[in-house]
Parts: sequence; structure tokens; C-alpha cells
Amino acid sequence: MTAFIGSASPALKVILADDHTLFRGGFALLFKQLEAGAMVLEAGDLAEALALAVQHPDADLMLLDLDMPGMNGAAGIRRVAEAHPQLPVIVLSASETRESVQDTIAAGALGFIPKSSSAAVMLSAVRLVLSGGVYLPAQLMMTEQARSPCSPGRDEAVKLSGRQRDVLRLLASGMSNKQICRELDLGEGTIKVHIAAIFRALEVANRTEAANVARRLGLLD
Repeated sequence: MTAFIGSASPALKVILADDHTLFRGGFALLFKQLEAGAMVLEAGDLAEALALAVQHPDADLMLLDLDMPGMNGAAGIRRVAEAHPQLPVIVLSASETRESVQDTIAAGALGFIPKSSSAAVMLSAVRLVLSGGVYLPAQLMMTEQARSPCSPGRDEAVKLSGRQRDVLRLLASGMSNKQICRELDLGEGTIKVHIAAIFRALEVANRTEAANVARRLGLLD
């Protein structure tokens, strides 16, 4: 099912995939607050979402329910990332575990929004990803960091390629994905793949953690 919000030529086009019609409707209304004339294309499962991405290659963003039909968790995110590497993906999930966040970011998502989040938090997350950032639930990440400020046992296990170290160095300097693309003359999809590999190798879930761990392990020297 496809829903159109606003004018015939919107400035923002979003694919919203969730198997709960009421949630889709409520979330779609948020985009009225984000940008006047936004277009929201609705899907009830991953297959519909992928079809919409093919039909609308100019889509600005895809939001995916982590547990809807066809997703199979992070595997569904990887399918989207491989088929449409230029399309930013945000995961919507009722799960609020650190493992869920790590798995989705490592698979290629640029954001993780718990469904318990307020409308203001959801809008902030969408704005951040649209501006080139990565959104993670701060309270969840801070709680886990407080329990385990350092991740033990990684010092000997971290293995990064030369190109991944280049990406890590630029990431740690505060560059966005687009800036890293220009600096290394690589496509954005390739950069996302490298960042996902870096996150897996360092066992982190965001750019700040990656930079901190990299400094601790001397990977930026």
C-alpha cells in the first residue's frame, strides 16, 4: 500500500515499512512536522519495501520494522543495503537490547529507533540520519557503557585492512560519510560496508565508541 502526504512534488520522500497499519499511520503523520509536502510510501513487509525502493530510486530514506514479515532480523537490512547502498536505512524496533542495536548497525542501518521513543526523539533521529549522521538510543548505550566502560579481550583480536584503517582514521576525526567518500574517492555504499566491518571488528555500535576504542588500541597512530 502506498500513501501520499502533501503535494505532488514533495521535497522529502520516505519509504516506511511496518506490518502494523496503525503504527505506520501514526509515524507517517510525524513527517508532516518534519517537512511540509513530504511523501510517505507505505509497505507492510520487506518485499513491498524493496519493490518501492526500485520504483522510487529518488527516495531519501527507508524505515524498517525489525520484526515484520520477510525481515529475518539483520539479514533484511543487509538485503536493502546490498540492493540500494545509496539509501539510508533506519530500523524501528520493539526490542531494546544493545545486541539488537549492534547487529542492525553492523548490517548497514544508520539508525535504531525503539518504538517506545517519543515523537520528538523519533523526529530528531530522522533529522540526524538525513543530515548524514548515525542515530542510536542514547539511554540504552549509556546504560551499557556504565556497566562495561571498556570492552575487554579485543586488543589482540582487532584486524582491519589498510582501507578500513583509512576510513577509521577519518571517521575518528569527525568526518561524515560523504566527506569520507570525497577524501578517499569511494562510493557511499562502499564506505558503509567498511564502517560496518569496523564496528564488528571493534565490537562497538557507534562512531564515538569506534573512535574511543581505536585510540585506546593505538589504531589511529
